[in-house]
Amino acid sequence: MIEIIEKTLLTGIGALSLSQKKAEELVEDLKEKLNLTEEEGKKLVDRLRDAARENQQKLEAIAQEEVQKSCERLGVVRREEFNALQARVDMLEQQQKNQGY
Repeated sequence: MIEIIEKTLLTGIGALSLSQKKAEELVEDLKEKLNLTEEEGKKLVDRLRDAARENQQKLEAIAQEEVQKSCERLGVVRREEFNALQARVDMLEQQQKNQGY
């Protein structure tokens, strides 16, 4: 289940990266058609790149939230919870060993 979610997230991020590349190509076309200067073209690319990064961060936050919700619904424990339980089991085993069980 986690693998499916991870693959979905990676696909979304890959699509976003591809979209950014397409946006840069679009900007190049617009530069030529609208006679934009190099500086104007760079500013436009920078604005698009910033917007793409912001959208990527939003997508990652949403995806992470959905993964957490899915894990909770499935009853999957978080790493911190597992480590705490493991430490408790280790402590109890050590106590049993010391008591001669």
